Amino acid sequence: MKIQNECVPCLFKRILFEANESTSDNNKIDEALKAAAKAFVEIYSHNTCSADIATKVHEAAYTALEDFDPYKKLKESSNEIAISLIPEVKKAIASSEDPLKMSILCSIVGNSLDFGIDGGSSHPEMFINQFQDYVSEGFGYDDVSLVKQYLKNSNHILYFTDNCGEIVFDKLVCEQIKKQYPNITITLVVKGTPILSDATRKDAEKLNFSEVVDEIIDTGCFAVGIDFKDMPKKLDEKLKTCDFIICKGMANYEVFSEQSYHPIAYFLRSKCQPISYSMGVDIHKNVVKIYP
Repeated sequence: MKIQNECVPCLFKRILFEANESTSDNNKIDEALKAAAKAFVEIYSHNTCSADIATKVHEAAYTALEDFDPYKKLKESSNEIAISLIPEVKKAIASSEDPLKMSILCSIVGNSLDFGIDGGSSHPEMFINQFQDYVSEGFGYDDVSLVKQYLKNSNHILYFTDNCGEIVFDKLVCEQIKKQYPNITITLVVKGTPILSDATRKDAEKLNFSEVVDEIIDTGCFAVGIDFKDMPKKLDEKLKTCDFIICKGMANYEVFSEQSYHPIAYFLRSKCQPISYSMGVDIHKNVVKIYP
């Protein structure tokens, strides 16, 4: 997805948010904003992918802050909050007529654990109050039946994660996939290094993802979504040979929508107008959409 005009204030709102998370030193915050603005001017073009611009701008801000994990405490809190909801979520999945669909819905609701942007959570504790309301909404766009068809005909899938907190519920989705399609090989893809509130290998290992997936690999570098020019050879090979890709979150949509990998399914909460317009879905909805 190319950057839209509405993305610009959203990007700088997030820069300010992470700067305030990192430090109370106004001079450092000023330097982070100036560095971000300079990087933005150097890379900005309406023909450039929104995530590519965001990567360079966040990298400049992190460098100025001398903090390459400003969301560290929020990520830890998000995982703790999500774990506290696991009994409730497992109960909902077990009592559902369609356990896989319910697990996917809960994982998409977890995508609202996103900070510093409109449509996300202002703090992890807010998610507890949001959770049941968002689940009750159901799906605003529902391609789950198509997802099942692709899973039925797949031997190997890639599952790209997004935020911390959310990843707790992704484990339940992988568990259901394994239960219903036991012959599928699942490769979980996490971030190669901390960026925003995204999950890394450390998060996946701490949550014992090896119980429900066959392999955990990472994107290899600092990038919003994924940098296809700088990804590990192993990931490149798996993208070329897998049968089906599942991508969580808006940033993964932003980068993958610029590529030709198919078939691909996006599981996300449509938190902004540019994403909603690009995908052809309503805003503030739980979305499962397949691109064959």
